Amino acid sequence: MPNPSRNAEADRGQRRATFQRANSRATKRMLVQAAMALWRTNGYSGTTVAQICAAAGVSKALFYFYFPRKEDVLFEVGVMSTRSAQRTIATLLDRDYDVTAVITAALAELERSMARNPPELIVETILEGYRHEHRLLSTGEATPDLDGGMFTALFQRALTDGKLPAGTDTDHLAYLAMMLVSEGARHWAAGSFGARSFVEVVGTDITALIAGSTGQRRP
Repeated sequence: MPNPSRNAEADRGQRRATFQRANSRATKRMLVQAAMALWRTNGYSGTTVAQICAAAGVSKALFYFYFPRKEDVLFEVGVMSTRSAQRTIATLLDRDYDVTAVITAALAELERSMARNPPELIVETILEGYRHEHRLLSTGEATPDLDGGMFTALFQRALTDGKLPAGTDTDHLAYLAMMLVSEGARHWAAGSFGARSFVEVVGTDITALIAGSTGQRRP
């Protein structure tokens, strides 16, 4: 027979775990937001961990519990931006969609996020992402894929729906597209695109990549 007390204890344990996860995410987000506010004012190199902790109202011990190094906050900024673009893609995939239009919308979300930050911070975030990946590869650790990367869900869905040719390596295509995004963000922040927008340049590059990788003809 079912044990009501055991089930109740299991329910309480699950609720505690859910609360702890939510509290953890909220704390990390609070630290990131405090850091970004200081970086916009003082610059990345001019901001210390002590200043971030003071702005967030937490101890250094709590900061280092979530982020072993100040640079890890930069990596989290990149993760948050990528996940925001992923949410945009997921929303558009709930209805009839065009692959190019979804890519454009995701890039526009990313550009809006970048436009709120100084160029130095964008470049540092991109470079820290590269350094983070290199550290993981050099130690043999698995590289976090952010639930498959920015475009993996889109490309996998497009393959299933016949919007990409059968046999398309969607994981590799998504990886290459993300490289274009990272390098595009770095050059955009450096002013290399002139009057052209991040969406225009990187969107064109990804469209060409898809066409070349799948043998499709560009319109």
